[in-house]
Amino acid sequence: QVQLVESGGGLVQPGGSLRLSCAASGTIFSINAMGWYRQAPGKQRELVAVISSGGSTNYADSVKGRFTISRDNAKNTVYLQMNSLKPEDTAVYYCNADMTGWDLTWGQGTQVTVSS
Repeated sequence: QVQLVESGGGLVQPGGSLRLSCAASGTIFSINAMGWYRQAPGKQRELVAVISSGGSTNYADSVKGRFTISRDNAKNTVYLQMNSLKPEDTAVYYCNADMTGWDLTWGQGTQVTVSS
């Protein structure tokens, strides 16, 4: 079995920053792409950012220039640094990982609330 565990969510004021972490554990052979998604109330889940095993990244237009995705392959962990947060960034944030030998795996989600 494999699992992803997210951490780092919380309440932050507009303009503030948060750093999310997502650690993979279990029987891991290799991890290919890892990504962050979010789902706001009443909306569909959407891609925020994705990073390949080689470090190539892709971002949603709404977060470009504000969010940075990175990964530590030695720790099987992906991060999302979120700066200049806006109220519209409020959502449950989920990580996922494409791990060799396993179906696409999702974390349980972490709440991010941007409010004054």
